[in-house]
Amino acid sequence: MIDLLRTRRSIRKFTEQPIEIEKMEILKEAILRAPTSKDSNACKFIFIDDTETIQKLALCKPYGAAPLQTAKLAVAVLVDESKTGAWIEDSSIAAFTTQITAHSLGLGSCWIQIRGRDYSDEKTSEAFVCETLYIPEEYRVLSIIAIGYSQGEHNGKPFSNLDFSKIHENGF
Repeated sequence: MIDLLRTRRSIRKFTEQPIEIEKMEILKEAILRAPTSKDSNACKFIFIDDTETIQKLALCKPYGAAPLQTAKLAVAVLVDESKTGAWIEDSSIAAFTTQITAHSLGLGSCWIQIRGRDYSDEKTSEAFVCETLYIPEEYRVLSIIAIGYSQGEHNGKPFSNLDFSKIHENGF
């Protein structure tokens, strides 16, 4: 696991290579295995491999959604917040589980923040995504994970760049 964390990077441009069905199935299994608070399992996931839909989702906010323009797969992470008080935490864990699993399969990924972002002055990114994907109103959308084969080589952060001053022991 530490090797995956050492080498994973956010990937913002993907190749045209399609993602194999076997890898998609592993991603689905992994996201369903993500832990949830009090075993609520309130998260839902939409796997999108339709190019036209992914291109539309790339318009969900003015900045930060560009990785969707070349992604071969987008995974929307949503949850019924009435089923858990830890909806942000649960859906964040599921999103990261998807990203680290994608990396383990030789795929790149990038987190596209949806919650708290705006599509326009009149509409939130979350409302735009809900309309685009026909998501029922009781669900909140945390993020979309853009996935594909990385365009170019990307190295993880060097050990020397880690800020160990952030770590305190036995108190602040």
